[in-house]
Order: sequence, then C-alpha cells, then structure tokens
Amino acid sequence: MKTQLVEFLSSHLTENRNALFDRVLQDRTKYLTVVLEDVFQSHNASAVLRTCDCFGVQDVHFIENRNEYKVNRDIALGSAKWLSISKYSKKENNTRLALQQLKQQGYRIVATTPHNSDVDLYDFDVKIGKTALVFGTELTGVSDVVKEEADEFLRVPMYGFTESFNISVSVALVLQHLAHEIRNKKVAWKLSDAEMNDVKLEWIKASVKSAELMERDFYSK
Repeated sequence: MKTQLVEFLSSHLTENRNALFDRVLQDRTKYLTVVLEDVFQSHNASAVLRTCDCFGVQDVHFIENRNEYKVNRDIALGSAKWLSISKYSKKENNTRLALQQLKQQGYRIVATTPHNSDVDLYDFDVKIGKTALVFGTELTGVSDVVKEEADEFLRVPMYGFTESFNISVSVALVLQHLAHEIRNKKVAWKLSDAEMNDVKLEWIKASVKSAELMERDFYSK
C-alpha cells in the first residue's frame, strides 16, 4: 500500500524533482549512521547534518542530556529537510537508551575518540556490519556511558600537537573515508525498497505542502 501511496504522491512532483529524488535515493545509506552526544554548538551540529547529506548518510541521532540541538539554517543549508533525525531527550541520561536501541537495530557502536587507538580509521573494517559512529562533546568527547556501551573505538590519525579535530571536521573525515569504503567493498549498503519508500515519502511531505492531506484522501478511498 505504501508503494502505491508514494507513486500517487510522486505524480504531484515535477518530473525533474521526482527524477532527482530517485537518483539521490540510489546513493542513500543506513549502513552507516551518525550519533551526536550533547554537542552544544549549533553551528558544529548543523555542519554535521550538511556533511551527512553530502555523503548519503540518511539517519542522524541527537542525544540531548544537557544540550538541546537547534538547526543553524545558515550552515545546514536545508540539509535537515532531507535527513531522518532522531532525538533522545526524555530521560536525565539518554545515552544508554539511545545506544541500546541502535544495538537492537543491528548496529555496532563505534566510539570516536583520540584517546583509544584500537582501530585507526584506515584499518576499520566496514564489512563486519552496520555501524553507528558516536561523536561526543566539543570539549570532553564521548561520555563514560558511550565507552561502556561501545563495541569498538575508532581513531582518526593525527600528527601534530593538537589533541583532536573540531567535531564537524572529525565527522567529515570519517564519513568521507567510510562512505567510499562501503561503496567499494562487498557490502549491502543500499536502502531496501521499503526504506526507499519511507524516505521518499518523507521527502515528498517536505516538498509538497498538501501532501498529508492527499495522503489522508488516498487512504480514505
């Protein structure tokens, strides 16, 4: 039924917009997902959204224990509109809940930190399975809860005096490499047909003002 709904709503898009959606969907992935824990500078988090969109990573997760994320539109440049964003903010400490839910979805939790060198970025094996990449706060990095829940630790090689990259730079470096890796290894990284329908439906609703009304009409027939 959802396939028919998407086909129906797609007929209300311009031919060029519909073709663009279908083309971009072919490069979208949920094999990699990004988790931001308590990032407090909105321009950094918004830059991450832009990076995720550019590298085809569809899902982004915000853990909000102390800091609430708000989109900086000048930096995100509309990228939030095309991503599936989840927020975890209902509990005092939302980190463990978020990571356990991701594990239940089949993700291995990979904490990015300059303090553990278990796996350098260029030695990371993307073929093992779906990966949730966790990035911590600008000052202190990932929390102790993340370290407890992590299945692996990932380190971006550095050769200078400074201890760490800016978080938005870290995400860009990691995704640039891993997005290339999954597309060049024998990895089932593409969205399933059902996932494509779900994402395209989100995009149509973000593009067509009356999409929800048309959806109700479709199901009422």
